[in-house]
Amino acid sequence: MKMFKQTIVLAGVLAAGVLSAQSAQMNNMIKVGANVGLAVPSDNLSAAVGVDVSYQNLITPGFGLGIATGYTHYFAKNDNGYDNNDVGVIPVGALLRIYPKQTGFYFGTDLGYGILVGNDRVASNTTVSRPNGGFYIKPEIGYHNRDWNFFVQYQKVFVGSNGDLPGQDYNVGNIGVGFAYNIALGK
Repeated sequence: MKMFKQTIVLAGVLAAGVLSAQSAQMNNMIKVGANVGLAVPSDNLSAAVGVDVSYQNLITPGFGLGIATGYTHYFAKNDNGYDNNDVGVIPVGALLRIYPKQTGFYFGTDLGYGILVGNDRVASNTTVSRPNGGFYIKPEIGYHNRDWNFFVQYQKVFVGSNGDLPGQDYNVGNIGVGFAYNIALGK
């Protein structure tokens, strides 16, 4: 009987927390999401899968600023005789969003630095070192409502000619789709 009462109290507390979160103003929020994409250009990589975490503050009802990070894993493809290695990107950047209406179309970008992680070499059958990172950009356009964002994105880490091999340019970028769930903070 004691366990049953504790379960009822816990369920009540959880329900109150959920209802409170649903009524909170959406000025400050954590966005948690995922994305998938095809690598472009695709000399050394084929596809990407990632997770995103960001904090956003609505400065005005139509303009949000924040910070963004996450992890995107790029899957290698063999090209021109090279056994390319997978690479991961950990972005550290600023988040900018413009919301013309309370619900509907939005656009924005993440700007910052993309840290590249993984094998130290571009390809396992070469001695060319993988770059450590570069300027990071992730423009996106999509649909939003109070709880969700659905978007199309382009993600790119600019590394210049670092990591290039004869007959193969080293690229870390993708075009993809994703979603994010908005978690309201405070009232």
